[in-house]
This record gives sequence, structure tokens and C-alpha cells, in this order.
Amino acid sequence: MIDAQGYRAKFGVLGPATNTIVQPDFDDMRPEGITNHYSRIYVENANAISNEAFMSGTMVISENTLDAVRHVLPCAPDYLVMGMSAVTFYGGAEGAAKWKGRVEDYSGLKISVGSESLVEALKAYGGVKKIAFMSPYYPVANDEVANFFSDHGYDTVREHCLRCPSWTAIAQVPHEQTKQVMRDLDSDDVDAIMQIGTNLSAVKVAAELEQELAKPVIAINTATYWHALRANNFEDQMQGIGLLMSDH
Repeated sequence: MIDAQGYRAKFGVLGPATNTIVQPDFDDMRPEGITNHYSRIYVENANAISNEAFMSGTMVISENTLDAVRHVLPCAPDYLVMGMSAVTFYGGAEGAAKWKGRVEDYSGLKISVGSESLVEALKAYGGVKKIAFMSPYYPVANDEVANFFSDHGYDTVREHCLRCPSWTAIAQVPHEQTKQVMRDLDSDDVDAIMQIGTNLSAVKVAAELEQELAKPVIAINTATYWHALRANNFEDQMQGIGLLMSDH
């Protein structure tokens, strides 16, 4: 028997309990016949006022991820999509692969994660060697992101962290602020600009800037959902949310 609405696929989406951006972003990108089933990873709305506090909070999310997996498996999803990005960068390429493998071994399902999805997105654009990125993180986490991309052969020319004071504060960053930070990251020595941090709203902002700056500008939620679609051989293309979804 085939699910009446998810007749092409059912995606189990994992995201922190404090995240209010991933669910609407992924639903906006959902093609007909594919359904998203959100399972919240328990975490308090912790204050992140230092490198140490930020890392500690993200590790709570990491430790609670498998419980969220357990709660989505009863709906019989075909695939998992990770709606939290920081922990998927930790430990470079090797650490990211181990983290992803842990979820896949537990669930028996494949999963798309933000870190890997961005690498695949850069490959899809082609010709990218030097990158810039922004995040809502603290410097220690941005260092992990840069290290991950270095392991994959990309040179981080510049980066910016917003140091958001709490998990919910990330979703409160205005679009104009995000747009201006990405503009400030741009220069002739940058081949592509990325936004990291799934609770930072940037899908439409990135699409607009991609046209303005005439180079790849990639929001992590766009890259992650695109990767989930393409990993399942769904070639649906969509307009208005960037060249990744319309041309690749």
C-alpha cells in the first residue's frame, strides 16, 4: 500500500525543539507526492553567551538526536533529513562521516546532513575553490566549519559569526541583516558564499543575492533539501529559491 499523500516518498526530518525555520523552509520546497514528518530533538532554549556554552548546547542536541530518530521511525519514513547543522561539521570530514554513520546505523535509513549537502552543492555548481560563509554560531563552531571545508579542498577566505544569544534568537535575525552580512563577505577572491545554521532564515535571501552578486549563494536549508531530493533520484526543479533547485 502507498501513502495517500507521500506516494513518492516520506521524509523524516530531525530538528531541534527550538528550531522554527526548518519546518516551513522544507515544506516550501516539498514537491507533490513527497511529505515531511518533523521529529523534534529535545533541547532547552539555552543561552549561548560564549564559545563553551555554544558547544555544550550543540552537544546536547547531538546526544538527543537518536531519540528523535526513534520517534519518527513509526511513521515508516523512506529517508531522513537533518535539520540541524552545527554538529554535522564537527571533527572535520572524518568526524562528520562518523556522526552521520551513527544515525544511519541506528535507523537503517540514509540521511542528508547539512555539511555534506553543501559540499555536494558546491560540486554541482562547479569551479568553486574559495568560499566565504556566515553563521549564527560562535567562533569555535565557525572554526569547525572552516576545518570541514578544508578537508574537502575548499579554502575559506572569510567568515562571519553572528553570536546569537540563544537558540530561538537565531530565527529572529532580520533578513536584511543576513543579506548585508553576505554582501560584506563577497569580493573578487570568493567563488561562492554560504549561510550555515538551519534556524537562520536565508532561503529567499540567498536566492536574491545570487542574482545580485552573480555567483553561487547557498542557504544550508536549500542545499540539504536539494540533496535529499537528488539522493532519492527526484529531479524536480523549482523556481525562486536559487539556481541549485532550478538548474541542478
